[in-house]
Amino acid sequence: MPDPVKSSKKKSSDKATPGSGDARKDRWRKHRIARRAEFVDAALAALEEQGPDLGMEHVAAAAGVTKPVLYRHFEDKADLYLALGDRGTEILFERLMPAINAELAPVPRIRMALDAFFTVLEEHPNLYRLLARRRFADRPLDSDVTDVVAEDKALIANALTALLGDYLRMFSVDSGAAEPWAHGVVGLVHNTGEWWLAKRSMSRDAVVEYLTQIIWAAIDGLARQHGIEIDPDRPVDTNKVVQFNRDDDTADPADGTAGPTDEAGAAR
Repeated sequence: MPDPVKSSKKKSSDKATPGSGDARKDRWRKHRIARRAEFVDAALAALEEQGPDLGMEHVAAAAGVTKPVLYRHFEDKADLYLALGDRGTEILFERLMPAINAELAPVPRIRMALDAFFTVLEEHPNLYRLLARRRFADRPLDSDVTDVVAEDKALIANALTALLGDYLRMFSVDSGAAEPWAHGVVGLVHNTGEWWLAKRSMSRDAVVEYLTQIIWAAIDGLARQHGIEIDPDRPVDTNKVVQFNRDDDTADPADGTAGPTDEAGAAR
């Protein structure tokens, strides 16, 4: 059995590969991918019950198998952690990216994106806690295992950089502020999300509304400094959207693969 803690993996091995041309091997590969997905679902269920301190035995029990069976599909705990991270990223971006790209007025668009993020936190708090603390059961993960939360923050910041930069250029404003602004917004939302998960001293709707007004105040203030007035409740004439490939960590949000697109979704 592989070491259940030590891992030098940079990415989860649960990536589909092109067909080999051997039908039997392809069927077996698809079966293993499907089986891993079932075990990730079981791990999510175990997280709901056990919290972020769950161990492989809890996952095995939730899946109705023994630990040795789990280790046929996951090299170690870090491999399962990364598979959970992949699933968490899918859940987050399925909610977040349509909200960021919604054809709405500025304030409703901000509110919708924030609500998507906080809804995921509310529905999967233990998954976030597990990924954020980078520990599985009672052991920390090795430093060379992908930091899923940091990676997702960078992806979101890159997407916002492209979006904000495109709007700044549209209004003939220096777009150099887009990147620090995007990272600042992501940091604000992320840190507030961690605080909210720990305290729960207000409702999701309340924290979303506070953040919406804070972020809009920054946008409105910068626009007014340049003599631009933006109606917060009226859609901007051109709806800028972003698309990116999350498998390409080096993608530049300003280029044609990760950058802004027009309303039809075509890369500009």
